[in-house]
Amino acid sequence: MNLTNKDNWQNLTINDIQEKITNIRKEIIFIKIKQKTQQTIKPNNLKKKKHILAQLLTLETLKLKQQ
Repeated sequence: MNLTNKDNWQNLTINDIQEKITNIRKEIIFIKIKQKTQQTIKPNNLKKKKHILAQLLTLETLKLKQQ
């Protein structure tokens, strides 16, 4: 998922956005677990996932306000 495909996210329904949010949160948890157990991870993955999560949460808020 690119950080720049926000235009594609505008067409998503609220249920799709919420599903993506839960998947991203799970991925962040797994990355943090790997980090705590000192497994090799790319540090920028955590930053990218958090950024995508913030974008999706903002989009969800905007969609809910429109209704």
